Amino acid sequence: MNEKAIAAVATSVRSLSMDAIQKANSGHPGLPLGAAELASVLYGEILKHNPANSKWEDRDRFVLSAGHGSMLLYSILHLSGYKVTMDDIKNFRQVGSVCCGHPEYGVTDGVECTGGPLGQGVSMAVGMAMAEQMLAARFNTAKHTIVDHYTYSLVGEGCLQEGVSSEACSLAGNLKLGKLIVFYDENRISIDGSTDITFTDDIRKRYESYGWQVLAGSMYNVKEIEKLVNKAKANKKQPTLIMLKSVIGKSAPKEGTADVHGAPLGVDGVKAAKAKLGLPVDQDFYVVPEAYDYFASKKAEWAKAEADWNETFAAWAKENPELKKQWDAFHSDAVTGDVADVEYKVGDACATRDASGKALNVIAARYGNLVGGSADLMGPNKTAFKAYDDGTFSPANYKGRTIEYGIREFAMSTVCAGISLHGGLRPFCATFLVFADYLRPSLRVVSLMKQPVIYVFTHDSIYVGEDGPTHQPIETMTSLRAIPGVQAIRPGDPEESMEAWKIAYASKDHPVCMAFTRQALAVYEKADKNWKQNMAEKGAYVVQEGSANPDITILASGSEVNMALKAASLTSGKTIRVVSVPDLKKFEGLSKADQKAIIGDAKRVVCTEAGISMEWLQFTDKENCFCIDRFGESGPANKVAEYLGFTAEKLAELLNK
Repeated sequence: MNEKAIAAVATSVRSLSMDAIQKANSGHPGLPLGAAELASVLYGEILKHNPANSKWEDRDRFVLSAGHGSMLLYSILHLSGYKVTMDDIKNFRQVGSVCCGHPEYGVTDGVECTGGPLGQGVSMAVGMAMAEQMLAARFNTAKHTIVDHYTYSLVGEGCLQEGVSSEACSLAGNLKLGKLIVFYDENRISIDGSTDITFTDDIRKRYESYGWQVLAGSMYNVKEIEKLVNKAKANKKQPTLIMLKSVIGKSAPKEGTADVHGAPLGVDGVKAAKAKLGLPVDQDFYVVPEAYDYFASKKAEWAKAEADWNETFAAWAKENPELKKQWDAFHSDAVTGDVADVEYKVGDACATRDASGKALNVIAARYGNLVGGSADLMGPNKTAFKAYDDGTFSPANYKGRTIEYGIREFAMSTVCAGISLHGGLRPFCATFLVFADYLRPSLRVVSLMKQPVIYVFTHDSIYVGEDGPTHQPIETMTSLRAIPGVQAIRPGDPEESMEAWKIAYASKDHPVCMAFTRQALAVYEKADKNWKQNMAEKGAYVVQEGSANPDITILASGSEVNMALKAASLTSGKTIRVVSVPDLKKFEGLSKADQKAIIGDAKRVVCTEAGISMEWLQFTDKENCFCIDRFGESGPANKVAEYLGFTAEKLAELLNK
C-alpha cells in the first residue's frame, strides 16, 4: 500500500469537500473531513471496481448511508475517475448538478442508491448483499465463479439510531450475510451535540446480539482498516461492523464539535483548515498531484480485473448455455417459462387476495427472477410460492426465492430496493394495506430511484372487520397515490387481479402497489371487450354500459365495483353506467376528453370507494361521493358496513335521489 499516496488522496478529499460546501454555502463538512482516509483506502485499495464502467456486474458496491456527507462520495468518485468532473464538484448543491445535496441514484455515476433519509442506505445495502448471495447460489458453478463481490456501507450515529437500520441489520445477521461489511464513523456527535445526550447504546453488544462480527480500529490508520476488512472477509458466516473512531470535521477549527456537522466552515474556517492540512490557503478546489497520479496508476489494474472477469464469464457461458440463457433472462425480465394466465368465468367468486396468490404463482413460473415474500403474513397475504418455489432464502439455501422478512415492514421495503438496485432479480414484498404506513418512507425513496419494486397489500378496507379501526385502512390508498411515481392499483374482481400482476411486473421505472380484499368478490361481465388494455393504459373501463348518455355514471374501485353493480340493479327508471377504476391515478391523468369517453355524457357522476372521498371530488361533489371519511369500527365485516351505512342498498338510495 502506498500510504503517502493515500494521504494525498485524503487531503484532496478534504480540500474539495470544504471548498464545494463553502461555495454552495450549504452542506455537511463534518463527515467528509472526518472520514476522508476511509474513502481513500476503500476506493484505492479495497474495492473491486472499475471507474471506467460503473455498471460492471461483479463490482463491489459501496453505499454512503450517511448521505448528508455526500461530498465525501463526490470527491472520491472524481479523484478515482468516475464521471464526476471538477465543474460538477464546483456546482455542488446547484440545480442541474450531478453533485446533489444527498446522493441520488441515476443522477451521479458511481452512486449505488439514493441515500439521505438516515438508515435507509445501509438497509438497502442489506438487500444488495442478499441479491449477491441469491445470484451466486444460482449461477456459480464448481468450475466458474461469476458472482463474487462484497457490499460495503458507511453509517454514522444517525443511521444507527434510526429504527430501519436495526430492522435490516437484525435480518442480515439472521441470514448470515458474510459479504456485507459496514463501517461505523464513530465520532459520537450529532446535530444537537454529543450523542451522550440520547444515544448511550453499547453498539458492539447490540450488533453482536444481531449475529454480526464486530471489529474496531481508527479511522486514520489505513493499514489497520485494510487488515480489518481482510478479517471481515475471512468470516463467511457473519456480516461485519467495523467501528472506526473518528473526529468529526477533522482539521477544521471546530473539529470534534456539533458546529462542524452541517454548516460551511466559513471563509476563515476553510483557510485555517487548509493551513493545518498544508494546502494552498488561497487556492480553491486544490488537488494534491499525487492523488491524481495514484489513481491514474490504478486504471490498468482495474481494467484487467474486469477483463479477467469477462474472460471467466465467457468461459462459463460457453460451458453452461442454459445458465447463460437464464442469466440474460434474469437481467432483462424476459420470460423463462410458458405459463397461461389464470382464467375465471363470470360469477366465480373469491377474495382478490386469493386471486392475487394464484396470479403471483403464474408470474413466478413465467419469470424466474421474481423473488420476495411477506412481513410474517405469508398466509393472510397469500404470497406463498407453490410449484415454482426453490425454498426459503436462508443460510442453508441462498438459492431460495421466498424471503421471510419477519415483522420488519420498513426494512422489507428497503431490502427490496437494494435487491432491485443490484440487478438480476425482481423483488416483491407484502403486508396488510394499513401497514403501508410503516414502509412509506422507503416507498418514497424507491419511487425517487424509479425502481420497479412490487408491493402486495391485502385486507384493503373496513371489511377486515373484527380487527377494528387500527387495521382498517381508510386514507391509505389516497396516501399511496399521493407519492409521485407510485402506481397504485385496486382490482375489482379476480380477473382484474390477474391483470394487475401483469401490469406490475411489466413496470420498469416505478414501483407498483396493489391492494387486495379479504372478502370474496364475484367476477363481473365486462361491457368493454378491450378492458384489459384499457385497464393498463387508462386505469379505467366500462363494466356496465347503461347508455351513451346515462342518467348516472358510477366510478368505483376495488370491491365497490360489485357494490355499484348491485346498487344499480336496485334502482328503477334510470340508466346507469358502471365504470371500474382500478388505477385512479392513471385515470385522473387522462385528458378530459378521454375521461369523458369512459364516463359518457352522464347527467350525474357518483363515486364510491371504501376510503376517503378526497381524490374523487375532482369528478363530482361531496354529496355524490359514497365513501368513508371516518375511521372504522370493530365487528363482523358486514355488520361494520351496515353500521357505517356502506352498503349497496344505501348506495341505491343515493342513486335514486
